[in-house]
Amino acid sequence: MQLEPTGQKILVIDDEANMGHMLAAVLKKAGFQVDSVLDGKAGLEKVTQAHYDFILCDIKMPVMDGMEFLRSAGERIGQSTVIMMSAYGSIDAAIEAMKLGAYDYISKPFKPDEVLLALKKAEERERLKRENRQLKARIQEIEKDYGFGRLVARSRAMLDVFTLAQKAARYSTTVLILGESGTGKELVAHGIHNEGERARMPLVPINCGGIPENLLESELFGYRKGAFTGADRDKKGLFQEADGGTIFLDEIGELPLALQVKLLRVLQESELRPVGDSRSMRVNVRVIAATAKNLEEEVKRGRFREDLFYRLNVLTVRLPPL
Repeated sequence: MQLEPTGQKILVIDDEANMGHMLAAVLKKAGFQVDSVLDGKAGLEKVTQAHYDFILCDIKMPVMDGMEFLRSAGERIGQSTVIMMSAYGSIDAAIEAMKLGAYDYISKPFKPDEVLLALKKAEERERLKRENRQLKARIQEIEKDYGFGRLVARSRAMLDVFTLAQKAARYSTTVLILGESGTGKELVAHGIHNEGERARMPLVPINCGGIPENLLESELFGYRKGAFTGADRDKKGLFQEADGGTIFLDEIGELPLALQVKLLRVLQESELRPVGDSRSMRVNVRVIAATAKNLEEEVKRGRFREDLFYRLNVLTVRLPPL
């Protein structure tokens, strides 16, 4: 019987020198790298020094027999396939050897082909085990949950999103999150804020498309008492409430052009002017914006300022469609 040349290492442990020589010759011809020793103690020294793919081990030997070798070797041969040999073959001995980690058991005297057949079966088993491990690893990779903040996903595309968002969290740069409605843009914004240095400070969200245009400026920038009818006291805007933290401008594509100019000043100068005030004030706010719109197309159509787009588009996180 011929085996495919493998170059795998095999250790022969047998106190019969002639048997050891015969096995070494047969196995080398079959393509194995072979080491031979005469008892279990010498075998133990060998497996301590090197890994063997296969071990052929006699049971009855002086100094240390095969069973004691199995017990003593333990985890050192956990990745080796062990085949026991004995002229005193019995079912009890075979079962005991299997319990101690042996894969197979062959009785002496045997023909060379019997050893090669046992090795061929062992090789096939190892191949199937490897394929099974690889398949399990692939399944685990496919089914693995990726997480960022309160988001959990399994797709590779979302892993890329989480990786980029994690990087964004390390800095205070402006972030633009693009994605269809319902893809989790606000959750990504929360994750970026909570994973960053500003996590202990507030995250203030606002939907730029959900507030009437005549109220949006005072919501964002605040107002002074007497600035308009009903303004009976000073009121902080959302940028002031987010001072030291983050403001999340959802649906930034809906922001009116007049307010885009004022937002641009905040991004450029870190300053804002409340409605009805003659003085500007400094704010320290990180801006995370999000939209389902194609802002480049909005710029071309004159509905979104190009300079504001470039200020927002410092680091872009694109969410895959649902």
